[in-house]
Amino acid sequence: MRRAVDSAEPAAEHARLGRAFALATLSVLAGAIALAQPRGVSRNPSPAVPEAAVRLLQVRPNIYMLSAGGANVTVQLGKNGVLLVDAPPPEFAQPALAEIAKLSVVPIRYVVSTSDAREHIAGNEQVAALGQAVGAPLQGPGANPVLLGSAQGMTILAHENVLNRLTQATAAAVPRSVLPTSEYYEPTKDFSFNGEPIIVYHMPKAHSDGDSIVLFRSSDVISAGDVFTPDRYPNIDRSRGGSVQGVIVALNSILAMTVPEAFAEGGTKVIPGHGRLSEEIDVVEYRDMVVIVTDRISDLIAKGQTLEQVQAARPTLDYDVEYYNPAVAPSTFVAAVYSSLERADPSGGNGERN
Repeated sequence: MRRAVDSAEPAAEHARLGRAFALATLSVLAGAIALAQPRGVSRNPSPAVPEAAVRLLQVRPNIYMLSAGGANVTVQLGKNGVLLVDAPPPEFAQPALAEIAKLSVVPIRYVVSTSDAREHIAGNEQVAALGQAVGAPLQGPGANPVLLGSAQGMTILAHENVLNRLTQATAAAVPRSVLPTSEYYEPTKDFSFNGEPIIVYHMPKAHSDGDSIVLFRSSDVISAGDVFTPDRYPNIDRSRGGSVQGVIVALNSILAMTVPEAFAEGGTKVIPGHGRLSEEIDVVEYRDMVVIVTDRISDLIAKGQTLEQVQAARPTLDYDVEYYNPAVAPSTFVAAVYSSLERADPSGGNGERN
């Protein structure tokens, strides 16, 4: 018995020392973590602290996604010049264009405007003004003193509905330099730039009645504008001809052009008007969300519920965690879908009564 007690004491002492060592280690680690925190920064940073206003992401060797103030700009580079899909918002134009200047010394030759949304088109004025700033050199190691600008050769391309809406506004509200200099009115517009076939597709009655998406065929990149915004619900502007039916058609059109790699990852890159760089699976999930919410609202309408009742039922509730964004509140999205369905063609088509 004495021998058993003697053998147990060292074991108990060993366990006690082990626990003490573990506690001491945890204390040291906690202190190290605390010291690693930057001074003046909370461990739970406030959402009021803004992220970088301008960010640049390489998508393909000659294509970049420029995020400026939450809006995305597609940048294509090549021997013939620079092509932009949408312009950076005016308040972020200067730093955004400075980032583009770091990539290439050739002039901006094209801007394709995907809609008449202010955050995508108002910056056309700053881009066009580059061609007037004679002698403005590029900065940086090895930079040549050439002008990043359009001189007199820049084209601003958009669907004719964009030009029509902008010209209907007052001259003070829409400066002439913002207006498209070239328009298209057929379902597609194609041209070649920097040795790459580029196809612009009109997406009628989607986010608006003048939406375009742009396919860079050789690079396998789609610039989707505001018909696809994975960081928020669709912004369906009913006053400018938008409809949920058109959004669904536009998303299906994007999916018809995308090709995934193994296990639905990789493949065609999709640059949205707002939000993260995406692939086919992201568009599929977004399209499915829009269809499911639309079906729910359609069912509630069939039961005779008013808009207020449908909004109170919260048909987007299970998607709010992923897609909630103050820019497009769930109730706003529901109201746009409700209005689209309420005025839908009773014959079953996706059109609307004139």
